[in-house]
Amino acid sequence: MSGAEEGRELQVLDPDECYRLLAEEEIGRLGVNAEHYPLIFPVNYALDGETIVIRTDVGTKLGAADHANVTFEVDRIDRRTRSGWSVLVRGLAEAVTTEHRAELVERTRASGVEPWAPGEHGHWMRLIPQGISGRRIVPGQLPPAFGPEGYL
Repeated sequence: MSGAEEGRELQVLDPDECYRLLAEEEIGRLGVNAEHYPLIFPVNYALDGETIVIRTDVGTKLGAADHANVTFEVDRIDRRTRSGWSVLVRGLAEAVTTEHRAELVERTRASGVEPWAPGEHGHWMRLIPQGISGRRIVPGQLPPAFGPEGYL
């Protein structure tokens, strides 16, 4: 086992830590079933409590996700230390329309989601979590940058 692998561990994250990590990020991946395949889309998002809010346009994401079971994943990886974390949410997605109560529409729009992609993003989607799980790889002891033989 190399020095970088000594002490490395895989931690299971509790739901509170998963939501804390989700709140720190703004880009995730939405997984839907469409066109006879599972498809993954990068999306900008925000949290409204424990609900994930996504702005999008009419198309595959909105059509496939409305009132469907979906997955949502966010991660952060450090290639240098071979460490990082990943959070997976399983839930029900729904388009937010004027059919919803005004307070919910207002809260959804106030979430602060700002899409990076150009174009019209006038539709809102909420992902209501049914389950959340997370993992973190904690790096072990890193070898020194210079060995003792590097000094005179």
